[in-house]
Amino acid sequence: MTTFPAFPDTTCLFGSYLCDTMLRLAETGIYRPLWSAGVLEELERNLLKRELTGPTVNYRIGQMQLWFPDAEVRDYESLIDAMTCDEKDRHVLAAAVRGNAQVLVTFNDADFPAKSLAQYDIVVSSPDDFLLDQLDLYPGAQADAYTAPAMPVEDLLGRLAAAGVPRFSSEAARHLQGPPDY
Repeated sequence: MTTFPAFPDTTCLFGSYLCDTMLRLAETGIYRPLWSAGVLEELERNLLKRELTGPTVNYRIGQMQLWFPDAEVRDYESLIDAMTCDEKDRHVLAAAVRGNAQVLVTFNDADFPAKSLAQYDIVVSSPDDFLLDQLDLYPGAQADAYTAPAMPVEDLLGRLAAAGVPRFSSEAARHLQGPPDY
């Protein structure tokens, strides 16, 4: 299995079930996650606005850094001004470029027009499309049932559908059912 670098932005890391699913896939070696200090700061701000406590937010981000110590892209700041995507997301594209990401995963694909990506050979993908691609390539790396808190895989897939990846959830459910009996 060839591991390729993918850069999930804050929109993919914000929701706990989607973030956990994406990072569980990365843990299997399907892809290598990348992020930046700017993305983690944005994640922290948004999680605190969600009224999570500081220790909860720090624990979550700390666990991400612990499990993926090589994910943080550094020294990207000098590239920010050269980026031509949406101004508020230039730090994201700059870090993805510095990290040699092949895919930038975001719900905000309109913020990254094709002309702003062309010279960097980076593809923008929605989380739904990204997860569907991984499911097609590695059907055995499916979502497992949660153990803490206990949650059957069907419930997890329902939560993922609600989190913005309905096609992945539907396809993963179909894979879990197995081939039809003829």
